[in-house]
Amino acid sequence: ITVVYESPHLPISSSLISLLPMTNLRLNHLIRSAGILMAAFLANKVLAIGRQIIVAQAFGTGSDYDAFVAAFRLPDILFMLISGGALGTAFIPILSERLTRRAESDPDGWRLTSAVLNTVLLVVIALSILTALFALPLVRWLVAPGFSPDTQQLTANLMRLTLLSTIIFSVSSLVGAVLNTRQHFFLPAIAPLLYNLGIMAGAYFLAGPFGVYGLIWGAILGAAGHLLVQLPGLLRFGVRYEALLGWQDPGLRQVLKLMGPRVLNIVVIQVNFIVIFNLASYLGEGSVSALDYGWDLMQMPQSLIGSAIGIVLFPTLAELAAQGDLAGLRQTLAQTLRIMLALALPAMVGLIVLGRPLIQLMFERGEFGPDSTAAVYQTLQFWAFGLIAHSALEVVNRVFYAQKDTITPFLSSVVSMLINLGLALSLTSSLQAGGLALANGLAVTVEVLIMLVIAHRRLAGVEAAAIADTLLRTLLAAGAMGAVIIAFTRLLPDLSPLLIAAGGGLLGVATYLVAGLLLGVREIRLMPRLAVWR
Repeated sequence: ITVVYESPHLPISSSLISLLPMTNLRLNHLIRSAGILMAAFLANKVLAIGRQIIVAQAFGTGSDYDAFVAAFRLPDILFMLISGGALGTAFIPILSERLTRRAESDPDGWRLTSAVLNTVLLVVIALSILTALFALPLVRWLVAPGFSPDTQQLTANLMRLTLLSTIIFSVSSLVGAVLNTRQHFFLPAIAPLLYNLGIMAGAYFLAGPFGVYGLIWGAILGAAGHLLVQLPGLLRFGVRYEALLGWQDPGLRQVLKLMGPRVLNIVVIQVNFIVIFNLASYLGEGSVSALDYGWDLMQMPQSLIGSAIGIVLFPTLAELAAQGDLAGLRQTLAQTLRIMLALALPAMVGLIVLGRPLIQLMFERGEFGPDSTAAVYQTLQFWAFGLIAHSALEVVNRVFYAQKDTITPFLSSVVSMLINLGLALSLTSSLQAGGLALANGLAVTVEVLIMLVIAHRRLAGVEAAAIADTLLRTLLAAGAMGAVIIAFTRLLPDLSPLLIAAGGGLLGVATYLVAGLLLGVREIRLMPRLAVWR
């Protein structure tokens, strides 16, 4: 299999066209690009597994790794607020509009790009300095009040170093947004590979002499690789950097205006995670680590399904919105959600029924023992219930962002935050760390449903009947898959984790495909198209 990304004009079958009634070139381009990103994300997740294996062997679920996880909380929030999700969702529609209209003063969008980059760097550096100065009180009162004083001090020290990678990522994320706007997805998709390699190098070569600090230096090295690998893409498009702020540029002002509600939206999302990890810090040593390992495992299929499709879809949604094509938006949203359901539901079932042998296979060695496996599996089961909602959110959110509406997602996320807070407080007593994961999944599900109702009104429908039909058929097929895997594991309980995971996984996939075809899950026919053949 060779990934091809230069030409958007590959042939497409008539059966595929009849299944998804979009224009031929658009459908072909979306599926091909999604396949590219899924392949890159899959490679990245393989590396992520290797990274977690090395990290788990070195640190297990002990206090040092708790500190490492907690140290990223505020730097990650800073990145997401200023230059991560907020910037991308505001910048891509504006840059896409400028490239479409070929404005005389900035036909290639490089002046706008330079102005946004310089403004972002000024803000991120200033906020990073403030965060570094007040790192210890922030950890004590906000991030991890339940940690011991020594672990809090370690967390603060690690956080100050982590801010270096945040500054680098601020530049790298803007570079990725520029390339995605120009329909170039390959280099941004493989950039995370370099980040994971950096952390692996830190864990393998630096953790011995420097302890958990070696992981942080590996993360900084990985962030630099994340940026450098994308720079050739900018050169391909004739990048021109200008040392200007451009605060009089209407495009920059529009980007900043759109970022406002999106920043608030991300604040709300991150508050959800602060609540989760804050409460987890009171549940005993290892609870924060168990939640983090479980989240990472759930993110493996979620990034392959939700993130890959959402990233590829966004420039197309922005183009449709700029053209005022509500029918195109409606069809694209509905068909994408149906494909996503056909992928996410079996992945959810697989995580639930095969989670324990997967954790044993990947992590159970060194400092990561059976107790760590049990703790991580307990959180993973509940994180998995949120897989569908988290994947759908990647698409539904972008429908509103493409229409330059960042307020609706923000208000929906506020409702989600309140639900998450209430459920987290009520579920931890009975389900411990797993209750925190379940609360998050239920809250995000409500958030997605709210936005779908609003999208239904705004787009004159979202083809709800077709989505419900796919959901029901896929649920039945995934249920059959789960039943077969459970029967397999009970009939052969003495198999090694490798044989249980491999045998159960292959048997489950085969069962799902056969059951899905028999039940008429038409989206299954699209799955081979996600691979691009030369």
